[in-house]
Amino acid sequence: MNHSPAHPDRTESPAHPCCMPRGSGAAQTDPAAGSLAAQSLAAQGPAAQGLAARDTGPVHVEVSLPGGTFAMGDAFGEGYPADGEGPVHPVELDPFAIDVAPVTTAAYAAFARATGYRTDAERAGSSAVFHLFVLAAPADVLGHSAAAPWWREVRGADWRHPFGPRGDAEGLSDHPVTHISHRDALAYCRWAGRSLPTEAQWEYAARGGLPGRRYAWGDDLRPGGEHRCRIWNGEFPHRPTGEDGWFATSPVGTYPANTYGLHDVAGNVWEWCADYFEPRWYARSPRDNPVGPPTGDRRVLRGGSYLCHRSYCNRYRVSARTGNTPESTSGNCGFRTVAT
Repeated sequence: MNHSPAHPDRTESPAHPCCMPRGSGAAQTDPAAGSLAAQSLAAQGPAAQGLAARDTGPVHVEVSLPGGTFAMGDAFGEGYPADGEGPVHPVELDPFAIDVAPVTTAAYAAFARATGYRTDAERAGSSAVFHLFVLAAPADVLGHSAAAPWWREVRGADWRHPFGPRGDAEGLSDHPVTHISHRDALAYCRWAGRSLPTEAQWEYAARGGLPGRRYAWGDDLRPGGEHRCRIWNGEFPHRPTGEDGWFATSPVGTYPANTYGLHDVAGNVWEWCADYFEPRWYARSPRDNPVGPPTGDRRVLRGGSYLCHRSYCNRYRVSARTGNTPESTSGNCGFRTVAT
């Protein structure tokens, strides 16, 4: 899968932050690799009550939304042209109910215990980990992406071992599950009796009834200096500051909810949607309950992740969108669900 490199004037779409072509280069390590991952594993934030899963099965705290008409798309002209965030167009949705937060590691663990399901990353034997977070022996670092060299393909990285085989997900039960492909998300949905949101449902819910805003809470990234989402703080991709208390994912519900009660619709992890991805789709998308184009080779991802930064991937805006192949996995990719 090919992606364009980052471009300072944003006339091209930068390499997708989930992109990690398999076998993309010679093994490479960083002197500081693993130190920030160890801190992330050791950090204990306040658990979001009621958002994890009990051992008996899935627990989905959801909000019921009334539906209606909203303006979908980028009202500021800030999107990458190749992502297709325009034109702004009216969309009318039926009522639906959506999770207030991404699916957690605990919830996915309940699914895996109940079904024995093995994810795409587990079956492949490797997945993409951000270079500063790798917890693996040098021999397990299989390569790096030419388009996005901060990614490492790490043997043994998966949702149980989000930074590599020398660490596990203990202590991250209330964090969003990661290293999840579109197919893995669908498998969970089938078990839980849920669905992935359509892209239109996702944006409607993320906007929280605030029309034409840049972010889920308004137009300022940090109103009053307050952090509102788990994105990259510092100089990307080598010098994170951790000024908000986190380096990688944060527990779901750490940051304030939008006006509809949804958490983490900006940053933390990318979230798979049901739709196929087509950059030109908005120009011909139907008004009523759109479900995306009928075919394609990529699926929509929304929301951005903890690796997004305005210097590279300004996709934590509420209209931002991108796509990736349904088997793709990485340490910043998860999902949330809607009621079927």
